Amino acid sequence: MRVFIVILSAALSMSIAGCAGSPQAKFYTLSAVGPLQTATASASPVPIAIEWVTVPELVDRPQMVVRVDATRVEIDEYARWAEPLKSQIPRVIAEDLMRLVPGARVSVFPQRPDDGAGYRVSVDVQSFESAPGTMAGIAVLWSVRPPKGTTVSGRTVVHEPVSAGGYDALIDAHNRGIGAVSADIARTIQQAQH
Repeated sequence: MRVFIVILSAALSMSIAGCAGSPQAKFYTLSAVGPLQTATASASPVPIAIEWVTVPELVDRPQMVVRVDATRVEIDEYARWAEPLKSQIPRVIAEDLMRLVPGARVSVFPQRPDDGAGYRVSVDVQSFESAPGTMAGIAVLWSVRPPKGTTVSGRTVVHEPVSAGGYDALIDAHNRGIGAVSADIARTIQQAQH
């Protein structure tokens, strides 16, 4: 019996020591780049609905997926997204559009403006590349359907350099990349207004 208690105590001590030695997970979020514009009295409301956003299954997970080389990725169990990319990306694009389009009132699916009014935006993220210390890349097919007129589609490909190692600089580069996508969408909305 005494041997059993000693073995059990040793096993328990090793399992506690193993847990204490595990690295702490860090959580990251994407965010809009730049301050929001203050609403001006002359700006007419521009209803915009981001209807859907797709992301590649490879990165549709809580863990960061890091590109090692052309054919290999690693999944970092200790660097995680605080919320799914398919939720973060439309939120950031909405914030960017509110900053870039005067009078923009942006909602993210399933909240939508009246069916008879507003611009509908769809986003298909084809790639979302993360290479800490090197670059953050995003390739997006997007479309804008104005309230009147024909749908305009475009493709934005951005490779943002990462100035330092680590995930903070990588996330900043992703934010700039999504900002470039948002700028292309905003330009299309503004051209459709005239």
